[in-house]
Amino acid sequence: MMAQGGMETLQSLIVFLAILVVIVGAGIGAWAIRPVPSYASEEQKAGSPFDATFTAENPSPWFAMKGLKFSCVLDHVRASGREPTLIEATDVRFPAGSMGELKPGESATFKCPFRALFGLPPMNEDYGVVQRSQIYFHASYDLPFVGTIRLSDNSAPFALNTRLLPPRWTSRPDG
Repeated sequence: MMAQGGMETLQSLIVFLAILVVIVGAGIGAWAIRPVPSYASEEQKAGSPFDATFTAENPSPWFAMKGLKFSCVLDHVRASGREPTLIEATDVRFPAGSMGELKPGESATFKCPFRALFGLPPMNEDYGVVQRSQIYFHASYDLPFVGTIRLSDNSAPFALNTRLLPPRWTSRPDG
């Protein structure tokens, strides 16, 4: 009698653990395929690297990114003592007819108003500051199918790559 009760308890525990493993596995799988934007710096032929235009792409083949907002973070300027500073992206341009949304494979462009942080006039640039800077991007958007939950993502760090002509911001390989 007691052995049968113990066996039923063990069986219930095994069923519970199996259900828990399936739920956790589904959650991990869903998290792995969530849309995460990828970023690139567009080529800039003239002007300050702080006036660069950046591109964000939705590489997900399945999910759109709705309610998308971009911010730029001046992570640090070496030897300056400046604290990381988050500023909202400007001149954000989404594909025609998709306000605040990137469907799978679509791209948007934006600018980071870093120049305002330094109070620099348009043609007065301290290129030493730019070359010592590291930036990254912060995106927030709605969870697919559950619009009330917001996801956020921080990109890998970017640094000004002066080996490219013209120089542009590229993702740091060590970031």
